[in-house]
Amino acid sequence: MSQYVITYLGGDQPSTPEAGKEHFAKYQQWLASLGEAAVSPMNPFKDTQTVNPNGTVNAGSSTAMSGYTVIEADSMEKALEIAKACPFLDIGGSLEVSELVQM
Repeated sequence: MSQYVITYLGGDQPSTPEAGKEHFAKYQQWLASLGEAAVSPMNPFKDTQTVNPNGTVNAGSSTAMSGYTVIEADSMEKALEIAKACPFLDIGGSLEVSELVQM
């Protein structure tokens, strides 16, 4: 079985604390539904810094990436099926799915 990285891009913050709690509960349900397929389920990013080729550092990211989840699946098609059920899509985010190459 291969491992796949689901990368979270963009997305809108929920409009109220209640909406945030509701979204987080849906997200936790989705992760729980993955069972053992969720190898590394929640990996949000915080305080991102960008190191430029000339060595300077800028606060923030040069992409909209906000975190990732690592899953195991039999195929890319199955990994995409899992990603399509992710509640992150409900808040306007998009997901990139990549097969993780073991080195």
